[in-house]
Amino acid sequence: MSLKYAVLAALLEGEASGYELSKVFDVSLANFWPAMPQQLYRELERLARDGLVEARVVQQERRPNKRMFTLTAAGRRELADFAVEPVRRPTVLRDELMVKIQSMDGTDPRATRALVEERMAWARGKLGRYERVRERLLAGRTEEEYLRDAERVGPYLTLMAGINFEAENVRWCERVLSILGQRAPLS
Repeated sequence: MSLKYAVLAALLEGEASGYELSKVFDVSLANFWPAMPQQLYRELERLARDGLVEARVVQQERRPNKRMFTLTAAGRRELADFAVEPVRRPTVLRDELMVKIQSMDGTDPRATRALVEERMAWARGKLGRYERVRERLLAGRTEEEYLRDAERVGPYLTLMAGINFEAENVRWCERVLSILGQRAPLS
C-alpha cells in the first residue's frame, strides 16, 4: 500500500494543512502507518496533481501563507474503492530489536537488558499518548456509547489496535526482562 491511501484516509477528518496532517499522522496513524512530514508534503502535491485532493491558499499576516487540503469527490471514490479491496499481504513484523534478541546469546546481558528497557519505555510512552487520544475521542462517553453513536468509528478501531499493540510490547518486554533476570541476575 502506498502513503496515498493513508493521506486520503486522514483527510476524512476534514480540511487540513500539511503541518496539521503531520500532527494527525503523529497521533492517529503512526501506530499503523508512520510518515515523515516531507513524505506527506510530497504526497499531498501528487494527490493534488491527480485531482484526489484540492488545495487552497490561506493568507496569513505574520506567518507564511499556508495551503489547506480537502478530499475531492474523486479522492473519496478512490478511497472507497481501496477500502473494499482484499488486503494484498498480511502484516509482516520487521523489527531490528528482534534480530538483536535472536543474536543475544554470548553477549553482555546488561546490553540486551538496556535495549529491552528502552523498547519498554518507548512502548509505554506511545501507550500513554494513545490513551490520551482515546479519552479525547470518547469525550466523557463510554466506549459503547461512542461506538454506537459516533459518526465515524474507524479512527477509534485503529486506535484500539495501536493500544493493544503497545500494551503487548510492554508485556513482552516485562517477560523478557524477567527471563533475563532469572538467567543472569544483576549483581
